[in-house]
Amino acid sequence: VHPLWQSPLTIPGGTRQSPINIQWRDSVYDPFLKPLKISYDPATCLHIWNNGYSFLVEFDDSTDRSIIVGGPLENQYRLKQFHFHWGAINEWGSEHTVDSKFYPAELHLVHWNAVVYPTFEEAVMEGNGLAVIGVFLKLGAHHEGLQTLVDALPAVKHKDTVVEFDVFDPSCLIPSCPDYWTYAGSLTTPPLTESVTWIIKKQPIEVDDNQLEAFRMLLFTSDGEEEKRMVDNFRPLQPLMNRTVRSSFQ
Repeated sequence: VHPLWQSPLTIPGGTRQSPINIQWRDSVYDPFLKPLKISYDPATCLHIWNNGYSFLVEFDDSTDRSIIVGGPLENQYRLKQFHFHWGAINEWGSEHTVDSKFYPAELHLVHWNAVVYPTFEEAVMEGNGLAVIGVFLKLGAHHEGLQTLVDALPAVKHKDTVVEFDVFDPSCLIPSCPDYWTYAGSLTTPPLTESVTWIIKKQPIEVDDNQLEAFRMLLFTSDGEEEKRMVDNFRPLQPLMNRTVRSSFQ
């Protein structure tokens, strides 16, 4: 387990922690859920950063140039960053599971409610502050869009390294199928605040073995330290408690 999870970090009395196991049968179809509209400007992409836990691709979120709207959301939300979680091997790695099935990796696109909150930092602390799109990765065909990103990873092999990464459209990483599950949850890394509307896409995207392997070549450690490979950087499943998972599809 990554050091992030070695201490008991659950928020006292937290009733909407993430990730969860999504049970297809128990999810409730909501005919009022709208399609999610995604509008990203590739020019808002800034850089890739190895933060010692994952790698973050960060965006300029000072204006409404890269946003999502619709779905379960009442406001539009700005894209702040995206990152992945993955396993040491292909048998696990995703944070969420579907009917207890793990995928080898999961993408999280993190957005914040700039209509209601003046800064990302404030949105993180509030109930409707964040919206995260979750996309499962499964083993299959080579993913052309992801490859651009994979090619840049060796430059951020070590913790605390940053490289410029401009003009990238993350919508190429989102499956075309509009179906999703949604539920009220939390961040899966500290501060674990219960501020997230999760939108988990039903359809995974396909990536090949070499692309997943490139993730596993990254390091948790800084240059000069004993190398620790960046793998299994996902949080264990959390209890559903009395939440309902809604689906946009029957």
